[in-house]
Amino acid sequence: MSTPDTAELEPITLSALQHWVYCPRQCGLIHLEQAFDDNLHTLRGHAEHARVDKPGVQSAKGVRVERALPLWHDALGLMGKSDVVEFLPDGTPYPVEYKHGSRHKAPAIAACDDLQLAAQALCLEFMTGKPVAEGALYYASSRRRRVVPITAALRQAVASTAQAVRQMLTSGRLPPPLTGDAAQQRCKGCSLQERCQPQATTTLLAAARRSLFDPEA
Repeated sequence: MSTPDTAELEPITLSALQHWVYCPRQCGLIHLEQAFDDNLHTLRGHAEHARVDKPGVQSAKGVRVERALPLWHDALGLMGKSDVVEFLPDGTPYPVEYKHGSRHKAPAIAACDDLQLAAQALCLEFMTGKPVAEGALYYASSRRRRVVPITAALRQAVASTAQAVRQMLTSGRLPPPLTGDAAQQRCKGCSLQERCQPQATTTLLAAARRSLFDPEA
């Protein structure tokens, strides 16, 4: 896995990676323009995280459980906070990310959760020096875990996504809205749809492209 060749990186948050994979424009609105609105989905997510995000340590059957553990990865320039990290008897960390809803999600949406969990795993590897082979996503509605292997592909996706987010923040340019099937799947549940105005923005961009190639259009 390649890492940025810089001595010091301005850290970006782990949540920015998930937002980028869900929708680059959503990521830009939140992390570039500092805009955020709540809807039913986000409020449920806040409630679930409020339940588990209180810092604390407990032990059971040889497993130490830490909540709201600060995370970082200097080489990738990442920082954030875990929901839960279970430390096995040999000290190996096992990240568990809490999500509202059911674990039966569309593959494209589930991929956002997988990448966020993988980013936590890489931070824990960097912090502890121990390999993290897998983690789990806990979905509140179904009260079930979904185990996620931290594969080479996921590791590379974390690095490339971090680079893409950093480039956006450096450029200061807001990405265009999603189109096609991706927009149909994701825009409806996005709390920032009114700010984003994807249909209007897409129409304006299309008109601008036509005028660029045909000034008389």
